Amino acid sequence: MATERRGIQSIEVGGTLLRALVDHGGPMLLGDLARKAGMAPAKAHPYLVSYCNLGLIQQDASSGRYELGPFALQMGLISLQRCDPVRTAIPLVNERLSRFGQTVALATAGSQGPTIVHIHPATAAIHVTMRTGTVMSLLQTATGQVFAAYLPAAAVESLIALEEAGALQIGASRRRFTRREVQARLAEVRRHGLARSIDDPVAGISALSAPVFDHSRNIVLAVTLIGPSGSVEASYDGELATVLVECAATVSSRLGYISG
Repeated sequence: MATERRGIQSIEVGGTLLRALVDHGGPMLLGDLARKAGMAPAKAHPYLVSYCNLGLIQQDASSGRYELGPFALQMGLISLQRCDPVRTAIPLVNERLSRFGQTVALATAGSQGPTIVHIHPATAAIHVTMRTGTVMSLLQTATGQVFAAYLPAAAVESLIALEEAGALQIGASRRRFTRREVQARLAEVRRHGLARSIDDPVAGISALSAPVFDHSRNIVLAVTLIGPSGSVEASYDGELATVLVECAATVSSRLGYISG
């Protein structure tokens, strides 16, 4: 039986003010801040005074608006310094995606192309040559397409040229995609927040891949689920896609990413 974790209610209540301020993303008047936190201004004010004393919040003398203070900034910076994308992603990926029974891989943007850095194997092996360190095709794999959709254009052009010259990546071929084909494919990834490959580049194997962003809004990981086409629901609005996108979004949030 799990041990009950007892907290201090007043701290949790006051914490809603901090969360409301973070969610708003800018300075707020007392009334607006209290309303967003779901409490009366008279109740919110003592909490704000204490948070100002701690440096978690500061108040502009001329406008009276509250915003995050220097101590909150220091806490955030230390948290970001200690935050490792792969270490953050692994437990979440294992927890939320293992129930599908498929292979799940994490990839980063390597110098040669999208590179696998972690693999959670499926309950049944799939016949794909993939291991830690494997470089994936930028345009012909779901993993690669995610990076191609969100990396800077110059970096994408460089990696495409490198792939076409060497064709060493998994899924790479000598085929050259037209600029229109590339733009259409990547626009679809951005529209759905998800890349997919069905029976391509390996017949009988399908994959879905979602991006993970950090606090600076840069893509740092791709979370990819791979399995036999007959057992992978590859639709954009299916359960697998929904859970995968939500999982990647949760990792992004823990890395400091704020959407919008």
